[in-house]
Amino acid sequence: MTPWHILKRFGFTAIVAIIVARCSRWLNSPCRLTGPDGCQRDRSWIGAYGERVAADWLRSQRCTVLARNFKGPRRGEVDIVARDGKLLLFVEVKTRHEGTRIRPLDAVDKTKQQLIERGANAWLKRLGTRDLPWRFDVIEIYVENGKKPRVNHVRDAF
Repeated sequence: MTPWHILKRFGFTAIVAIIVARCSRWLNSPCRLTGPDGCQRDRSWIGAYGERVAADWLRSQRCTVLARNFKGPRRGEVDIVARDGKLLLFVEVKTRHEGTRIRPLDAVDKTKQQLIERGANAWLKRLGTRDLPWRFDVIEIYVENGKKPRVNHVRDAF
């Protein structure tokens, strides 16, 4: 089967999803929670790592990532804005060490939800319409040194 026939049969987003799922270093490589100098990685590094994992995971699920770390006026912010078909996703990413007692979803409190909602409203205002389906999701990333990250997608989180 030629590449053109594969493209026609499965579609571009399906092929991208397959390639990302198999080739993404963020999804398929063990997490290194210590740097080259032997020191523990800080919280900001772990958060950025989790966002990269989440973005590649969304792509592997046939979603299109439209923006990362979107900041709207009035302190609105969204970690990832993505599209799943015609559905618009506003995604908050929370990364925690494997075995933690507190679930990452629990860190998305009312204050954080308001920040995400302000960012989503800024994005929708930028589009010029609110007449399209959208939802708020949370992607939980669990990391452990030397192991692949584990992803949990919470749809319609709030």
